[in-house]
Amino acid sequence: MKHLFCDVCKKEVVDPIPSRTFFHVREFDLCEACRDDLESAVKYTVRGKKPFDFAWYDKLRIELIQDGIKKNRIVTAKS
Repeated sequence: MKHLFCDVCKKEVVDPIPSRTFFHVREFDLCEACRDDLESAVKYTVRGKKPFDFAWYDKLRIELIQDGIKKNRIVTAKS
């Protein structure tokens, strides 16, 4: 049995199923709730970005995850 913990909220993911109950983003493992928070935080920023750049998008996601790890949660409204 594999024990997996979310890198952001530090909660254990029970019965981990890849891409269903936990998600890999580069070197980070996220639970479903933290991934949803990440997607919400990114959504509003991406809508206003013109022209869109995947390098910028990846950098934004990683910065939000790293900030979330420090605060034990991903802040959905970036100020």
